[in-house]
Amino acid sequence: MSRGTRGFDGGKLINGRKRHLAVDMRGMPLAFMVTKAAPHDSLPARDLLSRLGLRHPEGAVAWADSAYGGSLVDFSRTFLDLTLKTVHHRKDREGFAVLAERWRVERAIS
Repeated sequence: MSRGTRGFDGGKLINGRKRHLAVDMRGMPLAFMVTKAAPHDSLPARDLLSRLGLRHPEGAVAWADSAYGGSLVDFSRTFLDLTLKTVHHRKDREGFAVLAERWRVERAIS
């Protein structure tokens, strides 16, 4: 792939591409996107959620990483009629911890 499809994310120190994935409760993929690492996660997520809403209008609630919060929560509620709940890391734990609402995506990626 060309360098035009790669970018640098200064927050995560990633040089390359990011995967954005939506799965159902069984971990089966519903929608995915691969983008440059440069844009903030919430920007490509608008497109991903819009595509997800067109293909699966029955969806009412979605859980997402805290990086997808902020204005994306309002966007999904206003334009997509979708409740987006962000899952934050537990403050009482350090290091890796399994978060029930997100483990399906992590497992699907692995």
